[in-house]
Amino acid sequence: MPILESKYNPPHFFKNGHISTIYAGLIRQVNGFNQQRERIELMDGDFLDLDWSLSKDESDRLVILLHGLEGDAQRHYITGSAKLFNANRFDACAVNFRGCSGESNLLYRSYHSGATEDLREVIRHVLENKKYNSIYIKGFSLGGNLLLKYLGEQEILPEEIKAGVAISVPCDLHSSCQQLLSPKNVLYAKRFKRNLLRKLRQKQSLFPELISDKEIHSIVTLKDFDDVYTSKAHNFKDALDYYTQCSSLQFLPAIKVPALIINAKNDSFLGETCYPYQEVDKNNALYLEVPDHGGHVGFWGKNNITYTEKRAIEFFMNNL
Repeated sequence: MPILESKYNPPHFFKNGHISTIYAGLIRQVNGFNQQRERIELMDGDFLDLDWSLSKDESDRLVILLHGLEGDAQRHYITGSAKLFNANRFDACAVNFRGCSGESNLLYRSYHSGATEDLREVIRHVLENKKYNSIYIKGFSLGGNLLLKYLGEQEILPEEIKAGVAISVPCDLHSSCQQLLSPKNVLYAKRFKRNLLRKLRQKQSLFPELISDKEIHSIVTLKDFDDVYTSKAHNFKDALDYYTQCSSLQFLPAIKVPALIINAKNDSFLGETCYPYQEVDKNNALYLEVPDHGGHVGFWGKNNITYTEKRAIEFFMNNL
């Protein structure tokens, strides 16, 4: 489909990408909202925690929400989305990826940008309930990449899957990693690395035979983390093999349900190949919106409702 013209025009202060990113991640608050947790067992013996919130009126429509790297289902970009969906007669299921719900998962493996097997299990669990006729999926950053990979890697999707929206998506993981390693993103990279290393130490205490102090000390960058842990724990050769196999860019041509990608031009996490103009132009199911502003999972909006929260509602309502 043609590239969509964006109407997003925030106040001057929020035209700065870093300010937009930091405000959304550290300052924004979403109040008056409650979730109920459900734990599901996975086929490999591990578990996922799902945080549910329901529309006041009984609904047969569900949105599944997927967070980003080192996020969880209580991040304000998740709760803000769920709250607005609930107000528009969608139930919401916010997924905590393995090890992200406040409790370490049971296996040495955890989550990663291409772990669509876990999303498939969530959808299978939801469909067993037989309550929902229509399922929509919204993913942010890492979760957006996972969503697009899921939509494009399977020849046949459950008929209940109607549409997807992906926000601030690193469609090319290697390109995004290179951006995160650049000086402009040093503070973000340090924060990610600190949290990831803390979790890796927890893994080491549970599985000391699988990771050594020497290997942990060798991790200087986020790419090193993917070389030492992510790739090895999830059966990839190395970080580059992981990025190559799991980047959603290669799966976009095969997507058949309506899918909207919103990536801001001033998103400091995204390289040039994370803006899939050619792929969208050749696939009638794909829509790409590239606002000038918004940062990474930012997109400030009035009344504490972000621009992308409104756009997701509009897109899904047009694909009921």
